Amino acid sequence: MTPQAALSPFDLVIFGGTGDLALRKLLPALFHRFVEGQIPAGTRVLGIARDVIGDDEWRARAQAALERADGAAGTDALDRFLRLLSYCALDIEGVAGWDELARWLAAGEGGDRVRVFYLATSPALFAAACDGLRSRGLIDERSRVVIEKPIGRDLATAREINAAIGRAFEERNTFRIDHYLGKETVQNLIVLRFGNALFEPLWRAEHIDHVQITVAETIGVEQRGAYYDGAGALRDMVQNHLLQLLCLVAMEPPATFDADAIRDEKLKVLHSLAPIDAGNVAQRTVRGQYRESVPPVPGVRAYADEVGKRGTRTETFVALKTEVRNWRWAGVPFYLRTGKRLPERVSEIVITFRAVPHSIFDASAGTLSPNKLVVRLQPDEGIKLWLMIKSPGPGGLRLRRVPLDMSFASAFGVRQPEAYERLLLDVVRGNPMLFMRRDEVEAAWQWIDPILAAWDADDDAPKSYPSGTWGPSAAIALIERDGRTWHEDAG
Repeated sequence: MTPQAALSPFDLVIFGGTGDLALRKLLPALFHRFVEGQIPAGTRVLGIARDVIGDDEWRARAQAALERADGAAGTDALDRFLRLLSYCALDIEGVAGWDELARWLAAGEGGDRVRVFYLATSPALFAAACDGLRSRGLIDERSRVVIEKPIGRDLATAREINAAIGRAFEERNTFRIDHYLGKETVQNLIVLRFGNALFEPLWRAEHIDHVQITVAETIGVEQRGAYYDGAGALRDMVQNHLLQLLCLVAMEPPATFDADAIRDEKLKVLHSLAPIDAGNVAQRTVRGQYRESVPPVPGVRAYADEVGKRGTRTETFVALKTEVRNWRWAGVPFYLRTGKRLPERVSEIVITFRAVPHSIFDASAGTLSPNKLVVRLQPDEGIKLWLMIKSPGPGGLRLRRVPLDMSFASAFGVRQPEAYERLLLDVVRGNPMLFMRRDEVEAAWQWIDPILAAWDADDDAPKSYPSGTWGPSAAIALIERDGRTWHEDAG
């Protein structure tokens, strides 16, 4: 493995330290990097929340979370990691606890250490947290802030949040996190395109028929019902995850492997997306909401029952068709879909190449299928290139479609770091490449807002679909009326 640059001791302050994100994702990510020797001695981690508990109670909660996630019970590494943790009870919108936070920060050895403030809270508290840090002089030139989605619920609120953060932190020190960008396969997509002469000459409308991006979940809303019913799949998944993946597929080659060079190219893609509004929303989008499975499965309820809100119009499934209006992609449709209570948990990008212009083979040999490049983000990260070959054996020529399959787990034989492991240390290093810039976030909302407005003006409710299926039948019709089908991995 390529060695990572050594880090100096740093301070990490997690607002929302007792929440699900901190305990289920952030602390396990830090623990893995600690075990790998990448968290230097002298690093400190402070959990902040309104719960009036002490260091020992937070460490006990952290220990329980790590034991559930990693089976680390009783290990020396776990004991040493827990000693990095401290806790401060603090009211973000009040005055209690801020002086204690200031004393904790001042006690850090060395005045030049990086301070990372991670806002693992409701977006409603982002502005108050940043204003509190700024007004009390707790931000210096080496301070960084990390914010989670959703960054607003439309363009106007995104701008408000970005402005509040901008009053406290410079853009170069602001890290808007989308954990999908930290996945190994997403970064490999950049290398695959720009590090191999094989693909880039074909990466254009002359050779690519269409692109599909699918992010499917088998679970329902679980404990996120209150948030989700005010958001829906378009805000929760399409505005960030799926559009970011689309940008990486469609962007032009950047001049250099530099954070702003890459983000400049992604921004151009967002500005080039064909608009969807009241005039074409019915033809370009499908929204659905899951109901009970057929036949019924114990514990699987309709979305409205899960959130306790009959008549809710919140969508749990979205499929849409768009285009990137530039010379490289003119006429190539991009099909996006995401949803909950679908048959598989899978996130993948499928690039389908154009069919060969003429088949020289007899019909008895079989049908020629277009080549496909499948980039899978989860659950089994890897890349497949589907090709046509001759089926082995005598007795005539028979065509067969097979994949060149590279699973990262089997190819490299090492554990693939979780996205948060990479992203957290990139924040400490000050590397913004895998994070969203302010203008990216706002450009994405600028494209999403007309879809939301058109849906709000429409009297039709989201189309119902049984849990455990691939969404409403209209989603199948969306792609099949173009003579195409959603990708299903036969291998």
